[in-house]
Amino acid sequence: MKDLRDVIADLSSEAAEVDALVAGIGDQRWELPTPAPGWTVRHQIGHLSFIFRIAGMAAAEPAAFVEMTKSLTGGFDAAVNAALAEYLDYPPEALLTRWRAERDAGIKALAAVPADQLVPWLVNPLPPAVLASAGMMELFAHGQDVADALGVRRTRTDRIGHLVGFAVRVRDFGYEARGLTPPDEEFRFEITAPSGALWTFGPVEAEQRVTGSAEDFCLLVTRRRHRDDLDVRAEGANADRWLDLAQAYRGPAGQGRTAGQFGR
Repeated sequence: MKDLRDVIADLSSEAAEVDALVAGIGDQRWELPTPAPGWTVRHQIGHLSFIFRIAGMAAAEPAAFVEMTKSLTGGFDAAVNAALAEYLDYPPEALLTRWRAERDAGIKALAAVPADQLVPWLVNPLPPAVLASAGMMELFAHGQDVADALGVRRTRTDRIGHLVGFAVRVRDFGYEARGLTPPDEEFRFEITAPSGALWTFGPVEAEQRVTGSAEDFCLLVTRRRHRDDLDVRAEGANADRWLDLAQAYRGPAGQGRTAGQFGR
């Protein structure tokens, strides 16, 4: 994983690209349904705004963040849904302004944390670079939903390497979300970046292997495409099973996407 300055710079650039998807689209298109059932473009941007808001709180006001998480009832997913109601009351232009303000404040707060200091988060404290990489995951996933709703084909860059590394780090989330015991053995990941570079993780001699396109790998671990529609391959029974379970976020897996929903 790159150092904090690199992750923050890439997080800012990725956020700007998501912003560009919705800037000037007109009020009616904010109400377009996205592939996430029940969520419109407005929901997606409201969710991102909330996530960056609480990330900024965790970085700048850790004690207040810890107290806030103690007060959550019904778990984090319930809190996210409750927070969305607040954002949905905003007219599109006001929501766009709020997203920009909370996004920028959150990124600034993360950038100010010493790289070797932990930031409190929902389950375990995280280094700021790891939390920023989780922010890249949020931007990739929800930005993809917005792009799908608007009919936009996104062009990926090597910035998604932060998400690839994060997904490898949290390999076991998919098992945990389903109450399954993760395999003890390490996997080998060989992932080809948009630039053509090869990103590798895990022991070279591992029998369980995952290979393929970085963009497709990220679509897999954010559950924005079905494995059958992606250039991601597995060798070994455990690795093959992982392709069905992979997710780079905690909590329920969600419905995911169906095979052929978007074509290959």
